[in-house]
Amino acid sequence: MYSGASVWSQKGATLSDKSARKEFGLTQEEIIEAIKAGKLQYRHNNVFGNPYLKLVRSEVEALVDEKYGNNYLKQKKIKKELAQTTKELKRLKAQVVSLEQRKAELLASLDEYAAPYCDLEG
Repeated sequence: MYSGASVWSQKGATLSDKSARKEFGLTQEEIIEAIKAGKLQYRHNNVFGNPYLKLVRSEVEALVDEKYGNNYLKQKKIKKELAQTTKELKRLKAQVVSLEQRKAELLASLDEYAAPYCDLEG
């Protein structure tokens, strides 16, 4: 557990209960149980009037390690990175297709403008 307030203001050191559920596959009940058991510190927060619990990321990771084992967390991180890589590859492939089409259009335009000059040379 952290005694200082600094962890609450460090970028990336905290996450919301919603992010913990999404990123680590925890349920709201598991989060509440861990808070009651003293395994997770929390702070009440809200964004645009919507309340949420702010949790310490390292404590959530420790809870997940304890509950599901260390391999679970490693698998989640690998799957997340794989999904991001796949998404980026898909975006880049679409960009390549678009650029290839534009290249073909430009070459066709060059051919149109070059054709009249070819007749004059011959």
